[in-house]
Amino acid sequence: MLKRHHLFASVVGAFSIFTTAQSLAISIPPSQIGKGATTYAPIVVKIGPKIVVTYFTWMNPEIVQAWSQGYVGQGVNMTVVDFYAQSKASSRILGNLGTGWLNVYHGDWTAKTASMIAPLATVSKVQLPTELSVSIAPVPLKSGLNVVNLSYGFFDSPNSVQAPSSIQWDPQTASIISYAVNGSAVTVKAAGNDNVAVNGINSGNNIDLLNASLIGAQSAIYVGALDKNGTVLSKAKMASYSNFAGDNATVQNNFLAVGVRGDLTGLYGTSFAAPIVSGYAAILGSKFTKASATQITNQLLNTARKDTVANYSAAVYGRGEASLSRALAPVSIK
Repeated sequence: MLKRHHLFASVVGAFSIFTTAQSLAISIPPSQIGKGATTYAPIVVKIGPKIVVTYFTWMNPEIVQAWSQGYVGQGVNMTVVDFYAQSKASSRILGNLGTGWLNVYHGDWTAKTASMIAPLATVSKVQLPTELSVSIAPVPLKSGLNVVNLSYGFFDSPNSVQAPSSIQWDPQTASIISYAVNGSAVTVKAAGNDNVAVNGINSGNNIDLLNASLIGAQSAIYVGALDKNGTVLSKAKMASYSNFAGDNATVQNNFLAVGVRGDLTGLYGTSFAAPIVSGYAAILGSKFTKASATQITNQLLNTARKDTVANYSAAVYGRGEASLSRALAPVSIK
C-alpha cells in the first residue's frame, strides 16, 4: 500500500488536472516493523590515510570493489528531490541502514541511501512542492556531473491527458524532465510499486505521469526492485510489488533493477532501489570524470547483467541487474 501525500496541480491544454504525488516506499504495519529485520556486521574500507567508508550487507558486494579502487563519488553532484521534514504532507518511516533504527522522513531515507553508496558525492536535498499555490523553482545543476534521484510519482487517470508531452508541468518538474531529455543530468526514476509495467495502469486506474513523461529521454533510468542482490548461483527475482519494464521497447532499454533488502533494513519499495543506482552513477562519475550524463547512463544500462536474475525477460527486467563492477571495468567509456 502506497502512502498518499499531497495534490499537485498541472495543466493540460485548457484543462486543469490534479495528480496525486506519492512516495514510492511500501507501508509496513507498525506491528511488523523491525520483525526479522537486522543488519549484519559492517565491513570498514579504508581509502588512503583519511577516508574510511562502511559497507553493510544490504549493499551489493561489488560496491566494496569500487570503493577499494578509490571510486566513492568524489566530484559528482547528487540531487535528491523528495519529501522532507518541512513538507506538510510527509510522514515518518522506521528503518535501519546499519547505523541504528531511525524514524525519519522519506526523503531523509532516500538521500541517506544514495550518500551511503557514494560517500564522497555532494548530496543536495530538494523539497517537492507542498501546496498548489506555491511556485517551485527549477532544480539547479552544478558544475560537473549531475545525478537527480526521483523516488516518487505523479498519478492521475490515463483519460486525463492525451499525451504526456501535453502536460504543462510546474517549473521544478519541467526542469527535471528537460535535464533527462537533453542529457544534462543522469535522471534516476523509481519504477513504482504497483506490480504493473512502468507505463501501465494500476489498480486505482491511474498512471504515473512522470514515468510516462520520461520515456525516450536520453539520460533517464527507470529502476525496479529485486528481492535480493543476484548472483549466477543465487539468482534474484523482481520483488512482488515492483513495477517492471513492460512491452515498450524504449522503456526496456532504459530499465535496470537492483536488490532492495527490506528484510535487513525494514525499508521496502522502488524508492530505495533508485538511490542505489544514483549512487552507482556517482561512483562511475568519480572514475570517468569527463563523461557526460548520457555516457554514464548508457554505461550503466549497457553493462547490466542478465545472468543474475531468474528467467530473464526484457519485459520484466529491462536491461537486467545493474553491475557496478562491469560498468567500472573499462579504462574509458564513449
